Amino acid sequence: MTEQGSEHSFDSLGLDKHLLVALDALGFEAPTPVQADTIPRLLRGTDMVARARTGSGKTAAFGLPLLQTIDRDKKVRGLVLAPTRELAQQVTQALRSFDPKCSIQAIYGGTAYEPQLRALRKGLSVVVGTPGRLLDLLDRGSLNLSHLQFVVLDEGDQMLQLGFLEDVERIFDAAPDDRQTAIFSATMPKPIRALAEKYLTDPDMVSIGGKGPSVDHIEQQWMSVPHRHKTDALFRMLESHRGIPTIVFARTRKSCAEVATDLAKRGLGADALHGDLSQAARERVLTRLRAGQIDVLIATDVAARGLDVDRLELVINYDLPSDPDSYVHRIGRTGRAGRAGKAISFVAPKQGGFVRDVKRRFGIEMERLKVPSDADLVRGKRGALEAQLEAVRDDAEADFHAAEAVDRLLSSGEWTPEQIASAALHLLAAEKGVELGELPDDAPPDWVRESKVSKGGKGWDKGSPRHDRSGPRPRPDQQAQLFIAVGRRHGVRPKDLVGALANETGIPGGRIGKITIMDTKSFIGLDSRDLDKVLRARRSLEIRGRQAKMERAR
Repeated sequence: MTEQGSEHSFDSLGLDKHLLVALDALGFEAPTPVQADTIPRLLRGTDMVARARTGSGKTAAFGLPLLQTIDRDKKVRGLVLAPTRELAQQVTQALRSFDPKCSIQAIYGGTAYEPQLRALRKGLSVVVGTPGRLLDLLDRGSLNLSHLQFVVLDEGDQMLQLGFLEDVERIFDAAPDDRQTAIFSATMPKPIRALAEKYLTDPDMVSIGGKGPSVDHIEQQWMSVPHRHKTDALFRMLESHRGIPTIVFARTRKSCAEVATDLAKRGLGADALHGDLSQAARERVLTRLRAGQIDVLIATDVAARGLDVDRLELVINYDLPSDPDSYVHRIGRTGRAGRAGKAISFVAPKQGGFVRDVKRRFGIEMERLKVPSDADLVRGKRGALEAQLEAVRDDAEADFHAAEAVDRLLSSGEWTPEQIASAALHLLAAEKGVELGELPDDAPPDWVRESKVSKGGKGWDKGSPRHDRSGPRPRPDQQAQLFIAVGRRHGVRPKDLVGALANETGIPGGRIGKITIMDTKSFIGLDSRDLDKVLRARRSLEIRGRQAKMERAR
């Protein structure tokens, strides 16, 4: 098995001029290792098995040779098998950008048949599809693979995990024996190797990045978190990484939806991606994520298959993955295209073996993190506010207009420079939800002090709610609800309540519980001691410009 290729230029790989022109227009400067090592081999017509992680540039590695070698007519000459519709869409988009004149169509389930059938009837050169829909069209007689020249299996190990390997074999059986075949996979489990032995002819074996899956470019950390406190820990980590594009992995659809809802109630913008969403809803979520309209995505493993969003910088394992390969796929969502990435895993007291296994399996170190304190969260917000102020200060146009406004105030004789700066900063901090007063307690949350440190466990994921018995359970009399006389009719959102309560009463956002907003009133879950503290200090709160009465809910 060969290792990473040497330095090359695209001109030296044997690609046709029209592809080189397209690559130059797209801003491709030099081939990645997987492209340099595989493109010349595939152009020679060799079958291939390549181990390359997601984000290494493998779409161009197989896509460019496929586009250069197939015939251009109304018959399906090239086929790319993808495990998910999202990946099928991404590969299709990439291939079209390499060669806009080639007729290419993505074919996948969960959407109407007619547009795909119409494209097949019109004639296609390349099909990029998921196994289920491809087999359906084959059985209907709508898809003919007898003229295939080039077949690619992308993300082979994900195909295995999703149970599609038998479908892949049926599709391979429907293709001509003399086709060229390439398999790309981040890992090489035995079933993938067996598939290659059965269907490939004397393939070249290419490994990019060594013997194991490459995760050493990602900073990997872990945090000890009892199961029932994971949502608070997640809120604290996201607050301390506010503005950083993040994907959070949860085990089940229900957990995924619940976590997203809870974060929204705490004032954080988050969306969920899970199997219960329609295709249209999934695409809306992904569009918002790519456009930077949301920074936090809560997803299940299956829903995130094929997810390719370059802007993701952080992966948080809210629930631990079931095996090492899933761990690699998850954290591989960050650190794309040569950039640095970070992964944080929540480890319950009975899951200590996870950290030991990761260290041994991948030969890396995992730093243990402390749960951010209330003071840490305030410091983080203040730092972000200062960074925003610096950005505006260095903006010449913004500085010019602000200076004019300051001059007008000073000329009135009623303001000093210090008063202007203080008032402006107070308004900005209130809008951003930043506390400017004395820092809160710098100690970790109560549940951290109550929890027992893990002594180590066995396996990747032996923890669950029934295994977690660390720390006393909260008594019912510790919980209370704050009534506020404002609701949906007044345009109130959860983040309005969290921001106002945190800024005006000093209660940290991490200690604010469930929020229920009704037509003309709202209820906020608080620790009984915090609620008493709030009501001793004030009996009303300004919410969206309205003074709203507060009292203990009856």
